[in-house]
Amino acid sequence: MSTSDQDQDQHQEQEGDQEPGDSPETIPVTPQPATQERRLTPRQARRLRIVLSSAGMVAMAVVLALRIASRSSVLVVGVYGLALILCGVVIELSRNGRTRLGSWLLGVGLVAAVGADWLLIP
Repeated sequence: MSTSDQDQDQHQEQEGDQEPGDSPETIPVTPQPATQERRLTPRQARRLRIVLSSAGMVAMAVVLALRIASRSSVLVVGVYGLALILCGVVIELSRNGRTRLGSWLLGVGLVAAVGADWLLIP
C-alpha cells in the first residue's frame, strides 16, 4: 500500500462519523453499548484477507509436497499449483481494496481445489 493510500485510510477513519461542518471538538462522544456489534475497518479487513490467503498458500504448499511425495502426477501439480496461484491473486486483490471479491474467490477456489483433488485424482 502506498503512503497516499495510507493517508487516505487514516483521513477516512478520522472523518467517519463527522458531519461536513462539524469539527472534532463539537461532536458529542456517546459510549457504545457492549452488545453492539463491532465491524472491521477496511484496513483491518484487508489485512485479515491477506493473512488468510497467506495461510491458505502455506497449507496448499504443504499438501502439494505431501501429494507429490506419495504420487507424482501432473494433475496433482496442476490442481494445487492453481490453488497457490489463486491465493496469490486473492492477496493482490486484498491489497487493492477488493476484499469481498477476494473472500468469495478464496472460499470458492479452495473448495474447488479440494473437490478436484477428491474427485479427479485417483
